Amino acid sequence: MDNSCLIKAEDISIQFGDRQVLQNVSLTIKQGQVLTLIGPNGAGKTTLVRIILGLLKPQSGRIEKPQNLRIGYMPQKLHVEATMPITVRRFLELARHKSSAPIDEILQEVQITHLMHHQLRSISGGEMQRVLLARALSQQPQLLVLDEPAQGVDVSGQAELYQLINDIRARHNCGVLMISHDLHLVMAKTDEVVCLNHHICCHGRPEQVSVDPSYLALFGKKEAKNLAVYTHNHNHHHDLTGEVVEHKHD
Repeated sequence: MDNSCLIKAEDISIQFGDRQVLQNVSLTIKQGQVLTLIGPNGAGKTTLVRIILGLLKPQSGRIEKPQNLRIGYMPQKLHVEATMPITVRRFLELARHKSSAPIDEILQEVQITHLMHHQLRSISGGEMQRVLLARALSQQPQLLVLDEPAQGVDVSGQAELYQLINDIRARHNCGVLMISHDLHLVMAKTDEVVCLNHHICCHGRPEQVSVDPSYLALFGKKEAKNLAVYTHNHNHHHDLTGEVVEHKHD
């Protein structure tokens, strides 16, 4: 495994009872790369993430990662008991360890400093997603794992959130593994797309996946048409420092 590789999954398979959830799934996540998992509900996306996080053990295959890899995880949603009196600051303090980044700096980075002393139960869905992102960032991660980061965020806030995630990747040169259904917004902010439906149906750059027959079979031509608006200008990639590298055309 080369020095830029954060996660290497090889031939991951798992089944629950007689239901095959993942079959021979392989992928690689590198430093400074955004990889987005897409697929229908029940395709195995969250199960794959749980295996990568070490929360589930596959029945076959293996996960390779550097020793002491720092991972920041943002769950799809978090239930907060309505009667629990806990502020945003206290919630973030509970996730801290000795090497954690200062809370003030993290809140400033995700643009929610004004929420520091607010009760967690009183903030909006979009604000809660930023708090969860801040919690993931408090681990000073080399890899960010984001499960539906725009869950509960209105349409205008989704684009801002994905831009923020892209800025964080560039600033910290971390890898990002993201599950998303917001394909038309995500595609312009991702380097590689893996289309999963228990196995890998197709993968590659967004503009390649959006015209792949397997993708079209899963999501239909209407979604692909919407996607084209966002992918036709994606004529660059990011190097290991997060800098934009334009693609040259003859």
